[in-house]
Amino acid sequence: MEEFGRLEERVILIGVQTAADENVEVSLDELEELASTAGAVTVGKVIQNREAVHPGTYIGKGKIEEVRALVYALNATGVICDDELSPAQLNNLERELDCKVMDRTLLILDIFAARATTSEGKIQVELAQLKYRLSRLTGLGRSMSRLGGGIGTRGPGEKKLEIDRRLINDRIAQLNRELKEVVKHREIARAKRERNAVPVVAIVGYTNAGKSTLLNHLTDAEVLEEDKLFATLDPTTRMLELEGHQQVLLTDTVGFIRKLPHHLIEAFKSTLEEAKYADYIIHVVDASNPQRDKQMYIVYETLDHLGVKNKKILTLFNKIDIRTDDDPLQDFRADHVLQISATENAGLDAVKDVLQEMLREDKIYIERVIPYAQAGVLQLVRNKGELVSEEYVPEGISIRAYVPMEVYGKL
Repeated sequence: MEEFGRLEERVILIGVQTAADENVEVSLDELEELASTAGAVTVGKVIQNREAVHPGTYIGKGKIEEVRALVYALNATGVICDDELSPAQLNNLERELDCKVMDRTLLILDIFAARATTSEGKIQVELAQLKYRLSRLTGLGRSMSRLGGGIGTRGPGEKKLEIDRRLINDRIAQLNRELKEVVKHREIARAKRERNAVPVVAIVGYTNAGKSTLLNHLTDAEVLEEDKLFATLDPTTRMLELEGHQQVLLTDTVGFIRKLPHHLIEAFKSTLEEAKYADYIIHVVDASNPQRDKQMYIVYETLDHLGVKNKKILTLFNKIDIRTDDDPLQDFRADHVLQISATENAGLDAVKDVLQEMLREDKIYIERVIPYAQAGVLQLVRNKGELVSEEYVPEGISIRAYVPMEVYGKL
Protein backbone atom coordinates (compact mmCIF):
# COMPACT_ATOMS: atom_id res chain seq x y z
CA MET A 1 0.00 0.00 0.00
CA GLU A 2 1.42 3.39 -0.92
CA GLU A 3 2.43 5.67 1.92
CA PHE A 4 0.84 8.93 1.07
CA GLY A 5 2.25 12.39 0.89
CA ARG A 6 5.80 11.18 1.76
CA LEU A 7 5.23 12.92 5.08
CA GLU A 8 4.21 11.58 8.44
CA GLU A 9 0.74 12.73 9.35
CA ARG A 10 0.49 13.30 13.10
CA VAL A 11 -3.15 13.52 14.10
CA ILE A 12 -5.26 14.26 17.16
CA LEU A 13 -8.55 12.35 17.35
CA ILE A 14 -11.68 14.14 18.59
CA GLY A 15 -14.88 12.49 19.79
CA VAL A 16 -18.11 13.74 21.36
CA GLN A 17 -19.90 11.67 24.03
CA THR A 18 -23.60 12.49 23.74
CA ALA A 19 -25.27 9.43 25.24
CA ALA A 20 -24.42 7.50 28.38
CA ASP A 21 -24.58 4.14 26.59
CA GLU A 22 -22.24 5.24 23.80
CA ASN A 23 -18.59 4.25 24.31
CA VAL A 24 -16.65 7.01 22.55
CA GLU A 25 -13.31 5.73 23.91
CA VAL A 26 -13.77 2.45 22.03
CA SER A 27 -14.89 4.33 18.92
CA LEU A 28 -11.72 6.47 19.09
CA ASP A 29 -9.60 3.32 19.46
CA GLU A 30 -11.16 2.10 16.22
CA LEU A 31 -10.57 5.52 14.65
CA GLU A 32 -6.91 5.23 15.67
CA GLU A 33 -6.75 1.86 13.89
CA LEU A 34 -8.32 3.43 10.80
CA ALA A 35 -5.80 6.29 10.93
CA SER A 36 -2.96 3.76 11.24
CA THR A 37 -4.31 1.80 8.26
CA ALA A 38 -4.25 5.07 6.30
CA GLY A 39 -0.63 5.69 7.39
CA ALA A 40 -1.17 8.36 10.06
CA VAL A 41 0.18 8.38 13.63
CA THR A 42 -2.18 9.29 16.47
CA VAL A 43 -0.46 11.64 18.91
CA GLY A 44 -3.46 12.55 21.09
CA LYS A 45 -7.15 11.94 21.80
CA VAL A 46 -9.76 14.39 23.05
CA ILE A 47 -13.31 13.52 24.19
CA GLN A 48 -15.96 16.09 25.07
CA ASN A 49 -19.16 15.26 26.99
CA ARG A 50 -22.05 17.23 25.51
CA GLU A 51 -25.81 16.83 25.24
CA ALA A 52 -25.43 17.17 21.47
CA VAL A 53 -22.70 17.77 18.92
CA HIS A 54 -22.11 21.52 18.45
CA PRO A 55 -23.92 22.41 15.19
CA GLY A 56 -21.33 24.99 14.16
CA THR A 57 -17.98 23.59 15.32
CA TYR A 58 -18.61 19.94 16.41
CA ILE A 59 -17.03 20.68 19.84
CA GLY A 60 -17.53 23.66 22.17
CA LYS A 61 -15.42 26.83 22.38
CA GLY A 62 -13.42 25.78 25.46
CA LYS A 63 -12.58 22.42 23.93
CA ILE A 64 -11.48 24.11 20.69
CA GLU A 65 -8.91 26.12 22.67
CA GLU A 66 -7.69 22.94 24.37
CA VAL A 67 -7.31 21.17 21.00
CA ARG A 68 -5.55 24.20 19.46
CA ALA A 69 -2.98 24.13 22.28
CA LEU A 70 -2.55 20.36 21.85
CA VAL A 71 -1.98 20.69 18.10
CA TYR A 72 0.83 23.13 18.81
CA ALA A 73 2.33 21.21 21.77
CA LEU A 74 2.29 17.80 20.04
CA ASN A 75 3.37 19.14 16.65
CA ALA A 76 0.24 17.63 15.08
CA THR A 77 -0.43 18.11 11.36
CA GLY A 78 -4.20 17.77 11.68
CA VAL A 79 -7.23 16.49 13.56
CA ILE A 80 -9.75 13.73 12.76
CA CYS A 81 -13.29 13.94 14.13
CA ASP A 82 -15.09 10.70 14.94
CA ASP A 83 -18.29 11.68 13.10
CA GLU A 84 -19.12 13.03 9.66
CA LEU A 85 -18.80 16.81 9.75
CA SER A 86 -21.18 19.16 7.99
CA PRO A 87 -19.59 21.65 5.55
CA ALA A 88 -20.10 24.43 8.13
CA GLN A 89 -18.48 22.42 10.94
CA LEU A 90 -15.54 21.58 8.68
CA ASN A 91 -14.95 25.21 7.66
CA ASN A 92 -15.44 26.67 11.15
CA LEU A 93 -13.29 24.09 12.91
CA GLU A 94 -10.52 24.54 10.39
CA ARG A 95 -10.59 28.29 10.80
CA GLU A 96 -10.53 28.00 14.61
CA LEU A 97 -7.76 25.37 14.78
CA ASP A 98 -5.70 26.61 11.84
CA CYS A 99 -4.77 23.06 10.77
CA LYS A 100 -6.01 20.30 8.50
CA VAL A 101 -9.42 18.98 9.61
CA MET A 102 -10.71 15.54 8.59
CA ASP A 103 -13.61 13.37 9.66
CA ARG A 104 -14.28 9.64 9.94
CA THR A 105 -15.97 9.52 6.53
CA LEU A 106 -13.02 11.12 4.72
CA LEU A 107 -10.67 8.67 6.44
CA ILE A 108 -12.70 5.59 5.45
CA LEU A 109 -13.06 6.87 1.89
CA ASP A 110 -9.30 7.36 1.72
CA ILE A 111 -8.63 3.78 2.86
CA PHE A 112 -11.16 2.49 0.35
CA ALA A 113 -9.43 4.47 -2.42
CA ALA A 114 -6.12 2.79 -1.57
CA ARG A 115 -7.64 -0.70 -1.38
CA ALA A 116 -9.90 -0.76 -4.46
CA THR A 117 -8.41 -2.93 -7.21
CA THR A 118 -11.29 -3.85 -9.54
CA SER A 119 -12.86 -1.34 -11.92
CA GLU A 120 -16.14 -1.66 -10.00
CA GLY A 121 -14.42 -0.92 -6.69
CA LYS A 122 -12.62 2.09 -8.12
CA ILE A 123 -15.80 3.51 -9.67
CA GLN A 124 -17.70 3.03 -6.41
CA VAL A 125 -15.01 4.74 -4.32
CA GLU A 126 -14.67 7.67 -6.69
CA LEU A 127 -18.46 8.14 -6.73
CA ALA A 128 -18.58 8.20 -2.93
CA GLN A 129 -15.62 10.59 -2.72
CA LEU A 130 -17.05 13.02 -5.26
CA LYS A 131 -20.46 13.10 -3.58
CA TYR A 132 -18.76 13.74 -0.24
CA ARG A 133 -16.61 16.53 -1.70
CA LEU A 134 -19.37 18.16 -3.70
CA SER A 135 -20.90 19.79 -0.63
CA ARG A 136 -17.51 20.62 0.88
CA LEU A 137 -15.61 22.12 -2.05
CA THR A 138 -14.46 25.35 -0.40
CA GLY A 139 -13.48 23.98 2.99
CA LEU A 140 -11.69 20.94 1.63
CA GLY A 141 -9.80 23.01 -0.91
CA ARG A 142 -8.27 25.09 1.88
CA SER A 143 -7.64 22.07 4.06
CA MET A 144 -5.82 20.03 1.44
CA SER A 145 -3.68 22.96 0.32
CA ARG A 146 -2.15 23.18 3.81
CA LEU A 147 -0.14 20.00 3.44
CA GLY A 148 -0.33 19.19 -0.26
CA GLY A 149 -1.04 15.53 0.40
CA GLY A 150 -2.09 12.96 2.97
CA ILE A 151 -5.45 11.55 3.98
CA GLY A 152 -8.22 12.56 1.63
CA THR A 153 -6.03 13.21 -1.40
CA ARG A 154 -5.86 9.66 -2.63
CA GLY A 155 -7.87 8.10 -5.44
CA PRO A 156 -9.47 10.81 -7.53
CA GLY A 157 -8.08 13.20 -4.86
CA GLU A 158 -6.06 16.27 -5.72
CA LYS A 159 -6.89 16.61 -9.39
CA LYS A 160 -10.59 16.74 -8.48
CA LEU A 161 -10.29 19.39 -5.78
CA GLU A 162 -9.66 22.20 -8.28
CA ILE A 163 -12.55 21.42 -10.58
CA ASP A 164 -15.82 23.18 -10.14
CA ARG A 165 -19.21 21.85 -9.15
CA ARG A 166 -20.40 21.45 -12.75
CA LEU A 167 -17.43 19.25 -13.69
CA ILE A 168 -17.91 17.13 -10.57
CA ASN A 169 -21.58 16.63 -11.42
CA ASP A 170 -20.59 15.65 -14.98
CA ARG A 171 -18.07 13.16 -13.61
CA ILE A 172 -20.68 11.71 -11.19
CA ALA A 173 -23.12 11.25 -14.09
CA GLN A 174 -20.41 9.50 -16.15
CA LEU A 175 -19.44 7.21 -13.23
CA ASN A 176 -23.09 6.33 -12.66
CA ARG A 177 -23.35 5.26 -16.31
CA GLU A 178 -20.18 3.16 -15.98
CA LEU A 179 -21.42 1.62 -12.73
CA LYS A 180 -24.73 0.74 -14.39
CA GLU A 181 -22.81 -1.32 -16.96
CA VAL A 182 -20.77 -3.05 -14.27
CA VAL A 183 -23.91 -3.78 -12.23
CA LYS A 184 -25.54 -5.22 -15.36
CA HIS A 185 -22.55 -7.54 -15.75
CA ARG A 186 -22.85 -8.57 -12.08
CA GLU A 187 -26.57 -9.30 -12.54
CA ILE A 188 -25.84 -11.47 -15.60
CA ALA A 189 -23.27 -13.43 -13.56
CA ARG A 190 -25.80 -13.75 -10.74
CA ALA A 191 -28.52 -15.01 -13.14
CA LYS A 192 -26.05 -17.55 -14.55
CA ARG A 193 -25.31 -18.82 -11.04
CA GLU A 194 -29.04 -19.17 -10.39
CA ARG A 195 -29.49 -21.19 -13.59
CA ASN A 196 -26.63 -23.47 -12.58
CA ALA A 197 -28.42 -23.91 -9.24
CA VAL A 198 -25.19 -23.71 -7.23
CA PRO A 199 -26.10 -22.34 -3.77
CA VAL A 200 -24.38 -19.04 -2.87
CA VAL A 201 -23.06 -18.38 0.64
CA ALA A 202 -22.16 -14.76 1.49
CA ILE A 203 -19.50 -14.27 4.16
CA VAL A 204 -20.27 -11.12 6.15
CA GLY A 205 -18.87 -9.60 9.31
CA TYR A 206 -17.26 -6.64 10.97
CA THR A 207 -14.03 -5.47 9.36
CA ASN A 208 -10.97 -7.51 10.41
CA ALA A 209 -13.10 -10.35 11.83
CA GLY A 210 -11.24 -12.90 9.67
CA LYS A 211 -13.52 -13.32 6.63
CA SER A 212 -10.68 -13.50 4.08
CA THR A 213 -8.70 -15.92 6.27
CA LEU A 214 -11.76 -18.18 6.43
CA LEU A 215 -12.24 -18.05 2.65
CA ASN A 216 -8.54 -18.77 2.05
CA HIS A 217 -8.40 -21.72 4.43
CA LEU A 218 -11.63 -23.25 3.13
CA THR A 219 -10.92 -22.81 -0.59
CA ASP A 220 -7.22 -21.86 -1.11
CA ALA A 221 -8.44 -18.55 -2.53
CA GLU A 222 -5.27 -16.49 -1.84
CA VAL A 223 -7.15 -13.33 -0.82
CA LEU A 224 -5.06 -10.65 0.94
CA GLU A 225 -4.95 -11.27 4.69
CA GLU A 226 -3.75 -8.41 6.88
CA ASP A 227 -4.37 -7.43 10.48
CA LYS A 228 -5.74 -4.11 9.25
CA LEU A 229 -9.19 -2.65 8.83
CA PHE A 230 -10.62 -3.06 5.30
CA ALA A 231 -7.74 -5.28 4.09
CA THR A 232 -10.22 -6.70 1.56
CA LEU A 233 -12.43 -4.39 -0.43
CA ASP A 234 -13.33 -6.17 -3.65
CA PRO A 235 -15.58 -9.22 -3.27
CA THR A 236 -14.05 -12.61 -4.09
CA THR A 237 -16.10 -15.67 -5.04
CA ARG A 238 -14.72 -19.21 -4.82
CA MET A 239 -16.15 -22.72 -5.16
CA LEU A 240 -16.21 -25.01 -2.13
CA GLU A 241 -16.84 -28.72 -2.56
CA LEU A 242 -18.65 -30.52 0.24
CA GLU A 243 -19.26 -34.24 0.72
CA GLY A 244 -21.49 -35.98 -1.81
CA HIS A 245 -20.11 -33.75 -4.61
CA GLN A 246 -22.17 -30.87 -3.28
CA GLN A 247 -20.81 -27.49 -4.37
CA VAL A 248 -21.40 -24.03 -2.94
CA LEU A 249 -20.09 -20.62 -3.97
CA LEU A 250 -18.51 -18.64 -1.12
CA THR A 251 -18.46 -14.85 -1.57
CA ASP A 252 -16.30 -12.65 0.65
CA THR A 253 -17.86 -9.19 1.11
CA VAL A 254 -16.48 -5.84 2.27
CA GLY A 255 -16.30 -5.55 6.07
CA PHE A 256 -18.83 -3.49 8.02
CA ILE A 257 -17.87 -0.83 10.57
CA ARG A 258 -19.64 1.50 12.99
CA LYS A 259 -20.69 4.83 11.44
CA LEU A 260 -20.18 3.41 7.93
CA PRO A 261 -20.64 6.50 5.72
CA HIS A 262 -23.98 6.55 3.88
CA HIS A 263 -22.14 7.67 0.71
CA LEU A 264 -20.28 4.37 0.82
CA ILE A 265 -23.32 2.21 1.51
CA GLU A 266 -25.02 3.78 -1.52
CA ALA A 267 -21.94 3.56 -3.76
CA PHE A 268 -21.16 -0.02 -2.76
CA LYS A 269 -24.77 -1.19 -2.87
CA SER A 270 -24.19 -3.55 -5.80
CA THR A 271 -21.26 -5.19 -3.97
CA LEU A 272 -22.95 -5.31 -0.56
CA GLU A 273 -26.09 -6.73 -2.15
CA GLU A 274 -24.23 -10.00 -2.75
CA ALA A 275 -25.51 -10.82 0.73
CA LYS A 276 -29.08 -9.95 -0.30
CA TYR A 277 -29.04 -12.39 -3.22
CA ALA A 278 -27.15 -15.16 -1.45
CA ASP A 279 -28.94 -18.33 -0.34
CA TYR A 280 -27.17 -18.50 3.02
CA ILE A 281 -25.12 -16.19 5.24
CA ILE A 282 -21.94 -16.95 7.17
CA HIS A 283 -21.46 -14.27 9.83
CA VAL A 284 -17.84 -14.13 11.04
CA VAL A 285 -17.35 -12.58 14.48
CA ASP A 286 -14.03 -11.76 16.14
CA ALA A 287 -14.49 -13.65 19.43
CA SER A 288 -11.33 -12.07 20.86
CA ASN A 289 -12.72 -8.53 20.55
CA PRO A 290 -14.35 -7.22 23.77
CA GLN A 291 -16.73 -5.19 21.54
CA ARG A 292 -18.00 -8.27 19.66
CA ASP A 293 -21.65 -7.84 20.74
CA LYS A 294 -21.69 -4.24 19.50
CA GLN A 295 -19.97 -5.32 16.28
CA MET A 296 -22.57 -8.05 15.72
CA TYR A 297 -25.32 -5.49 16.24
CA ILE A 298 -23.75 -3.17 13.62
CA VAL A 299 -23.47 -6.04 11.10
CA TYR A 300 -27.14 -6.98 11.52
CA GLU A 301 -28.19 -3.33 11.38
CA THR A 302 -26.33 -2.94 8.05
CA LEU A 303 -27.84 -6.17 6.69
CA ASP A 304 -31.33 -4.95 7.66
CA HIS A 305 -30.61 -1.63 5.91
CA LEU A 306 -29.67 -3.56 2.76
CA GLY A 307 -32.90 -5.56 2.90
CA VAL A 308 -31.26 -8.91 3.73
CA LYS A 309 -34.13 -10.97 5.16
CA ASN A 310 -35.18 -14.58 5.74
CA LYS A 311 -31.73 -16.09 5.23
CA LYS A 312 -30.36 -19.00 7.21
CA ILE A 313 -27.35 -17.75 9.16
CA LEU A 314 -24.30 -19.65 10.38
CA THR A 315 -22.38 -17.54 12.89
CA LEU A 316 -18.70 -18.37 13.35
CA PHE A 317 -17.01 -17.05 16.47
CA ASN A 318 -13.49 -16.78 15.06
CA LYS A 319 -10.09 -16.26 16.77
CA ILE A 320 -11.03 -18.39 19.79
CA ASP A 321 -7.32 -19.27 20.10
CA ILE A 322 -6.51 -15.68 21.19
CA ARG A 323 -9.66 -15.02 23.22
CA THR A 324 -8.98 -13.82 26.78
CA ASP A 325 -12.46 -13.79 28.39
CA ASP A 326 -14.84 -16.67 29.09
CA ASP A 327 -18.18 -14.89 28.62
CA PRO A 328 -20.76 -16.98 26.71
CA LEU A 329 -20.62 -16.62 22.91
CA GLN A 330 -24.18 -16.24 21.68
CA ASP A 331 -26.01 -15.05 18.58
CA PHE A 332 -29.77 -15.26 18.89
CA ARG A 333 -30.34 -14.40 15.21
CA ALA A 334 -28.25 -17.32 13.96
CA ASP A 335 -29.62 -20.74 13.00
CA HIS A 336 -26.27 -22.39 13.75
CA VAL A 337 -23.28 -21.26 15.85
CA LEU A 338 -19.71 -22.60 15.84
CA GLN A 339 -16.44 -21.60 17.50
CA ILE A 340 -13.41 -21.68 15.20
CA SER A 341 -9.92 -20.38 14.54
CA ALA A 342 -9.52 -19.89 10.79
CA THR A 343 -5.79 -19.16 11.15
CA GLU A 344 -5.20 -22.43 13.01
CA ASN A 345 -7.65 -24.41 10.80
CA ALA A 346 -9.56 -25.30 13.98
CA GLY A 347 -13.23 -26.14 13.49
CA LEU A 348 -13.25 -25.77 9.68
CA ASP A 349 -14.41 -29.36 9.09
CA ALA A 350 -17.36 -28.58 11.36
CA VAL A 351 -18.10 -25.51 9.19
CA LYS A 352 -18.35 -27.76 6.11
CA ASP A 353 -20.54 -30.23 8.01
CA VAL A 354 -22.94 -27.49 9.12
CA LEU A 355 -23.08 -26.01 5.60
CA GLN A 356 -23.99 -29.48 4.31
CA GLU A 357 -26.67 -29.75 7.00
CA MET A 358 -28.07 -26.32 6.05
CA LEU A 359 -28.29 -27.37 2.40
CA ARG A 360 -30.05 -30.59 3.40
CA GLU A 361 -32.60 -28.69 5.50
CA ASP A 362 -33.91 -27.12 2.27
CA LYS A 363 -34.10 -30.42 0.40
CA ILE A 364 -36.25 -33.57 0.49
CA TYR A 365 -34.70 -36.89 1.44
CA ILE A 366 -35.59 -39.69 -1.01
CA GLU A 367 -34.93 -43.40 -1.43
CA ARG A 368 -35.75 -44.54 -4.98
CA VAL A 369 -34.99 -47.15 -7.56
CA ILE A 370 -34.48 -45.41 -10.90
CA PRO A 371 -35.19 -47.73 -13.88
CA TYR A 372 -32.19 -48.06 -16.20
CA ALA A 373 -34.30 -46.54 -18.99
CA GLN A 374 -34.50 -43.31 -16.94
CA ALA A 375 -30.86 -43.24 -15.84
CA GLY A 376 -30.54 -39.64 -17.13
CA VAL A 377 -32.47 -38.51 -14.05
CA LEU A 378 -29.44 -39.48 -11.98
CA GLN A 379 -27.42 -36.64 -13.53
CA LEU A 380 -30.15 -34.20 -12.49
CA VAL A 381 -29.89 -35.48 -8.90
CA ARG A 382 -26.10 -35.09 -8.99
CA ASN A 383 -26.23 -31.57 -10.40
CA LYS A 384 -28.97 -30.10 -8.23
CA GLY A 385 -29.02 -32.28 -5.14
CA GLU A 386 -26.80 -34.47 -3.01
CA LEU A 387 -26.40 -38.11 -3.96
CA VAL A 388 -25.73 -39.99 -0.71
CA SER A 389 -25.44 -43.48 -2.24
CA GLU A 390 -26.13 -45.41 -5.44
CA GLU A 391 -26.31 -49.15 -5.97
CA TYR A 392 -26.95 -51.08 -9.15
CA VAL A 393 -29.71 -53.68 -8.66
CA PRO A 394 -31.66 -55.80 -11.19
CA GLU A 395 -34.59 -53.31 -11.27
CA GLY A 396 -32.38 -50.26 -11.83
CA ILE A 397 -30.25 -47.89 -9.77
CA SER A 398 -31.10 -47.72 -6.07
CA ILE A 399 -30.34 -44.25 -4.73
CA ARG A 400 -30.50 -42.33 -1.49
CA ALA A 401 -30.36 -38.56 -2.02
CA TYR A 402 -31.37 -35.07 -0.92
CA VAL A 403 -33.07 -33.19 -3.76
CA PRO A 404 -34.71 -29.77 -4.16
CA MET A 405 -38.47 -29.57 -4.75
CA GLU A 406 -38.16 -28.99 -8.53
CA VAL A 407 -36.18 -32.24 -8.92
CA TYR A 408 -38.46 -34.15 -6.54
CA GLY A 409 -41.39 -33.42 -8.88
CA LYS A 410 -39.55 -35.09 -11.77
CA LEU A 411 -38.78 -38.35 -9.96
